[in-house]
Amino acid sequence: MSLLPYAFARPFLFGLDPETAHELTLGSLARAQGTPLQWAYSNGFVPDPVELAGLRFPNRVGLAAGLDKNARCIDALGAMGFGFVEVGTVTPKAQPGNPRPRMFRLPQAHALINRLGFNNEGLDAFVRNVQRSRFRQQGRLLGLNIGKNAATPIEEATRDYLECLAGVYPHADYVTVNISSPNTKNLRALQADEALDALLSAIAERREQLATTHGRRVPLFVKIAPDLDEAQVDVIAATLRRHGMDGVIATNTTISREQVKGLAHAEEAGGLSGTPVLEPSNRVIAQLRATLGTGYPIIGVGGVLSARDALSKLRAGADVVQIYTGLIYRGPALVDEVARALRRDRASTRG
Repeated sequence: MSLLPYAFARPFLFGLDPETAHELTLGSLARAQGTPLQWAYSNGFVPDPVELAGLRFPNRVGLAAGLDKNARCIDALGAMGFGFVEVGTVTPKAQPGNPRPRMFRLPQAHALINRLGFNNEGLDAFVRNVQRSRFRQQGRLLGLNIGKNAATPIEEATRDYLECLAGVYPHADYVTVNISSPNTKNLRALQADEALDALLSAIAERREQLATTHGRRVPLFVKIAPDLDEAQVDVIAATLRRHGMDGVIATNTTISREQVKGLAHAEEAGGLSGTPVLEPSNRVIAQLRATLGTGYPIIGVGGVLSARDALSKLRAGADVVQIYTGLIYRGPALVDEVARALRRDRASTRG
């Protein structure tokens, strides 16, 4: 277990502007990783392996993309006990994202709203950071999440995705195609049937070329939104299969405010994460599982703030889970708690 209980650090961090706290935390993690200071937030690793998409996930708890957009803290985050870590979203060119303020806490709902807008240092810096990390050498899995620049017209989005795919391919255990952030104008339009069909067709073709060049076939996942109706989910599921995508990540943040009405900051634009997205995410997971059948990899993310929440994802049909907002509210101990609960659940099911 970590030597420094997060309960001591949280009041200080929550006294700061959310983005300032975020930057301070990432900066501290980046400086501490690989040094004796890393023990302040490390957890023992809980093995609970599962085979998905041709990969061996060392346990079933991962970090969701969005927390470490520039891949600066892979080793530090891995030390918290994650079996897999996903970083990004990265875009071809560096971009500042949306104007500040752009992150808001809703503590009563254990939630966050962000409209960061893929702020990142660009593909070249991202890849350099990935190359410096040692996480994959420990037998853990690294997912690299790709997107489009805000300045790129939606009609030319495929170009950005293909450039990012080529750049990250040699360094990824899997690549996630992010088409579901609400904070890049028109991005979610790529989930529509014709747009998604064209994008995934191009990505699948480029993947085959890259697999030949590099001598390895890197699995591709697609990350979708929770704000989809049944017909949209069915179309997406069929399109994923048609183009040979290896799995789906369900889900990103929500634009709904139904569960946070009346709370401070509830009407801020952006994606809502945390507890309010648990049920919408689980609904999409359940429909995906019903449509895709058994055996198709689903990574469940959205609203995991306890072991019970994580188990609800598995009950809905997910194979593994990811955490983001839960880490901010609960700290590294949540990773250990969830990993142990999922392992116990598997053992009891087998028994």
